[in-house]
Amino acid sequence: MPDTAPAAPVLDLGADETLHVLVPSRALAEAVEAVSPRIRAHRFDPADGVPTGEATQAQVMVPRGGGELPAEVWDALPRLRLVQLMSAGAEKFVGRLPERVVLCNARGAHTPATAEWAVAATLAAQRGLPHFTRLQEAGRWEMRTDHSLVGAKVLMVGAGDIGRTIGRMMAGFDVDVTWVARTAREGVHAFGDLPDLLPHADVVVLIVPVTSETTGMVDAAFLAAMKDDALLVNAARGVVVDTDALVAELTSGRLRAALDVTEPEPLPDGHPLWSLPNVLITPHVGNTPEMAVPLLTARVTENIRRWLAGDELLGPVDPEAGY
Repeated sequence: MPDTAPAAPVLDLGADETLHVLVPSRALAEAVEAVSPRIRAHRFDPADGVPTGEATQAQVMVPRGGGELPAEVWDALPRLRLVQLMSAGAEKFVGRLPERVVLCNARGAHTPATAEWAVAATLAAQRGLPHFTRLQEAGRWEMRTDHSLVGAKVLMVGAGDIGRTIGRMMAGFDVDVTWVARTAREGVHAFGDLPDLLPHADVVVLIVPVTSETTGMVDAAFLAAMKDDALLVNAARGVVVDTDALVAELTSGRLRAALDVTEPEPLPDGHPLWSLPNVLITPHVGNTPEMAVPLLTARVTENIRRWLAGDELLGPVDPEAGY
């Protein structure tokens, strides 16, 4: 999938007509309006209902997060031509937009923060930091030997921008990285090679988009193929993993996991994952505002500038592939 798409359909704006843009925050509204005096930004929160007034003239929408919007919202926006997501994942929007609407994601804007989480979670899990945190809370000094990332064999399931960045960040630990992606290419294996690769990996990192092919990819057979005591790191989406199969492996003590995403999400009270000692869970916080907000603002404003100029757009989503 290329990083740019052909120029979007020409905006049906008169020479002096205003471009109306729906945005989720005041700060983003100010940034968008600074792109051109022709732009008028309207704050939109789906919790307030469908757009009304001048907001119904919007030709560009920047939804809050990656959540699905009801059909009534699209019906209220007959002039909508571009939806610019603030998420890398587009699964909530693919196939749900009117055909006239171009969809772009924020691929690349989340890379530094997500990669940082993946490395931090891997290190924490390998060195047993969650265990020692529990001991600290209990006021107990008990030594034990855990694992190391240094020299580990890492299987990176996903060879896109984030996966490559995780690999670069881990390079200082002298890891041996094997890459896997949907399509084989030089230096990258195809998904079909996973059964042969999984038994040799100390750490398996998931950083794939949600597609029909990746949903439920990490099933009982996938997990059974992993070596004993290996670590599964999910920085992708919860639906990539069969939760029941993962719980079974973790309960047996054969595998370990570090999860920023789960299925279901949020993880409900009393779910078995909460009480397992060999899993590190964070509540989908792979991105930090300090890293993501400036990059997301830059992506949104750049694509709106490109749209006005009739230039290629960044982060196009392929409706067939789903990302």
